[in-house]
Amino acid sequence: MSLGEAEKGGPVAAPQELVWNFLGLYVFGRGDREERTAAPPVPMQVFLAALSRLGVSESATRTTLNRMVHRSVLARHKEGRSSAFQLTDEGRALLRRGRDRMFSPTPFDHPEGVWTVLSCPVPESLRNLRYQLQGRLMWAGFGLVHPNVWVAPGRVDVEELLRGLPTSDALGLVQAFHGTPAAPSHPEQLVRKAWDLEALRAGHLGFLANWEKAEPPPADALPQLLLLQDDWGRLLRADPGLPPSYLGEEWPAHRSTQAFQRLQALLGPHADRQLDALVGSGAGPSAGER
Repeated sequence: MSLGEAEKGGPVAAPQELVWNFLGLYVFGRGDREERTAAPPVPMQVFLAALSRLGVSESATRTTLNRMVHRSVLARHKEGRSSAFQLTDEGRALLRRGRDRMFSPTPFDHPEGVWTVLSCPVPESLRNLRYQLQGRLMWAGFGLVHPNVWVAPGRVDVEELLRGLPTSDALGLVQAFHGTPAAPSHPEQLVRKAWDLEALRAGHLGFLANWEKAEPPPADALPQLLLLQDDWGRLLRADPGLPPSYLGEEWPAHRSTQAFQRLQALLGPHADRQLDALVGSGAGPSAGER
């Protein structure tokens, strides 16, 4: 997906995901440096400038930031007549958790034969908790096999996954197990019930069509990197990294990983400089690199 297509056809990603990706680059980098624990707040005009390059309107950006403040993942700081925004502790924890997998060299690999099973009967009265919990489960690779029963390949650290949820009731509601399937169960049936394998394959092929042969110009590195990370994040949320024995031949996950890592290396240094210039200026789009 090119920057030109984003500008002509409207936003290609949810504004909130673009804000998350921007803050992830600003605070955590691309998985190759330490977290900026004292990163100063980012002015509103910086978000407006960065997201406008991707077809996101000023009103949509402002609304997104306000909603993230309401959710307590961002804190607002007044700077004269303008505002600046900073990750809260909760926001940092959410970003930190997601970026570990985003920048893993093998995001789709798990030990063969080991699974994590969760029972999560969250009542209707805790609807907001259920929404947040399901979001975390999907990012961590869980698929729904029965009402309130989720399964994921590999040994997931469930306690860490639940850390920071807004109510301690979550810990008492969730029952977690690690183990291997035993007769008369049929793991291949479980996999096909929890995940649509053809849809997962199509997701990889769509990602590859957008990015495998892409050569974005250095001047567009920052907006292109935000788009790349948005597409990659969607793919990671969809594909948990299932055992190869259930996936058939020529499963495209390895090609997708190679494409992401190639573009990260190509765009990353230019994007880092553009990000620093944009945040340092406090307003207005980066002029890019000549």
